[in-house]
Amino acid sequence: MDLEIEGLRVLVTAGASGIGLEIARAFVREGARVHVTDIDRAALGGLAADLDLTHSTGDVSDRADAARFFDEALQALGGLDVLVNNAGIAGPTGRVEEISPEDWDRCLEVCLTGQFNCARLAVPHLQQSQNASIINLSSAAGRFGFALRSPYAAAKWGAIGFTKSLSRELGEFGIRVNAILPGLVAGDRIRRVLEAKAQQRGTSFAEMECEALANASLKEYVTPQQLADQIVFLCSPRGRTISGQAIAIDGDLQSLS
Repeated sequence: MDLEIEGLRVLVTAGASGIGLEIARAFVREGARVHVTDIDRAALGGLAADLDLTHSTGDVSDRADAARFFDEALQALGGLDVLVNNAGIAGPTGRVEEISPEDWDRCLEVCLTGQFNCARLAVPHLQQSQNASIINLSSAAGRFGFALRSPYAAAKWGAIGFTKSLSRELGEFGIRVNAILPGLVAGDRIRRVLEAKAQQRGTSFAEMECEALANASLKEYVTPQQLADQIVFLCSPRGRTISGQAIAIDGDLQSLS
């Protein structure tokens, strides 16, 4: 299927590894022009030489830093059609009375305020595009309660509210805004999250993993490629009337353990 995105100008935050890198790869495969930003200099330096994209270092939670890497991205791409707000951190695991205010603040600064910092910079440029989209990464934690992970869940619920509001606000300019809600995504991050919860509950990783997967109709991990495929479709002309949606890619999760 030709998604008709040859030359689409795409910025992916936290795009040097994990889900972000898979998103970047998917866009590049379809002929898009991609710029990634990441706080991890080593990961940026390790990007494959055969992956045709440009990149910048940067922290989405730092407004001055965000302004700098946006300027670099715009210069490299010659404009902007798509912003993928992928940057996020897992945040602390623990009961609310055990979580430090500093850990709470940091989680929301990256996972939610970082999306605001990037969106406000992107909008004036997206208004000039004929196929403009913003994709905000939320989570299954953005629609379920998530015991022992309150900062992360609060940020991801906030990302959905931000998405819905931006969709209404930007629709007059033809800018589509959607949220992606991954479930249990295969990789190091979910392993660390489940290990931390297992330790907090005094159980084993295997038992914690089994309990988490039991909450889904399809009892398997989501792959980063599945998320990337959905995002590329949404940002193509074939997704031109899809906006304001919180799209779950989670094997039909019914709750989070």
